[in-house]
Amino acid sequence: MRWRGRRQSTNVEDRRSMSGPAVMGGGIGVVLIAVVIALLGGNPQQFLQQANQGAPQGGGGEVQLSEAEVEAGEFVKTIFADTEEVWGDLFRRAGYEYRQPTLVLFKDRVQSGCGMASSGTGPFYCPADEKVYLDTSFFDQLSRQLGAPGDFAQAYVVAHEVGHHVQKLLGYTDLVDKKRQTLPEVQYNRYSVALELQADFFAGVMLHHADKKWNTIERGDVEEGLNAARRIGDDALQMASRGYVQPESFNHGTSEQRMKWLYLGLETGDISQGDTFTALGLGR
Repeated sequence: MRWRGRRQSTNVEDRRSMSGPAVMGGGIGVVLIAVVIALLGGNPQQFLQQANQGAPQGGGGEVQLSEAEVEAGEFVKTIFADTEEVWGDLFRRAGYEYRQPTLVLFKDRVQSGCGMASSGTGPFYCPADEKVYLDTSFFDQLSRQLGAPGDFAQAYVVAHEVGHHVQKLLGYTDLVDKKRQTLPEVQYNRYSVALELQADFFAGVMLHHADKKWNTIERGDVEEGLNAARRIGDDALQMASRGYVQPESFNHGTSEQRMKWLYLGLETGDISQGDTFTALGLGR
């Protein structure tokens, strides 16, 4: 993926040099679950509060960033700037103003408007404060633990989280939050799936228009993105962790669904084709 030499976002809080000791509470099982939940997106408030309950607080100190961490931060800031320009253009064309979110880079742990998060939680969007939180060490987990290497896969993750911000601006987040309060869990899960698939679609839309503006996509990039979408499907994750799948518990979409909606966004760049709720037979 071509990303060097472009503008980097200034809507950034880089807290990595101020982070304290890592929060390790819960063991590897909780960490892996947290990675999956955060990568898939959604509102992480309840999980973050529970996962970090009773975690050691510890004091902070100055942290020296490695060369790899510096480069990873530059990469994320560049992709974040791409999202600002692309969504700003798309909103203007539709007669609206795009309210830009803030990117928070952290190391080890962070306090967000949705609660305390550890680095194991991975990237997430917090609708309460309209910020995207990311520890760049997550990209190693994305590659090694989830089998989705490559910078385009990383860009997809960033674009997905910003896609959740777009959903908040368009009213989809509030819609699904209301359904959470009124529907049984199995029925609500269908709305959660629609929300996540739409964030995948919005990620594809953003990456489509970024390529049109800056010629960002190189050979093999689309395959990297689709591989990442396949690896984080509910069915793939459940089969890998349990050895069987429970479709009634899906709340992020199957591998096939996630690949389909990401590719649709990448192929068309047409935001009007992203009504995943109607596609899944759901009312508003």
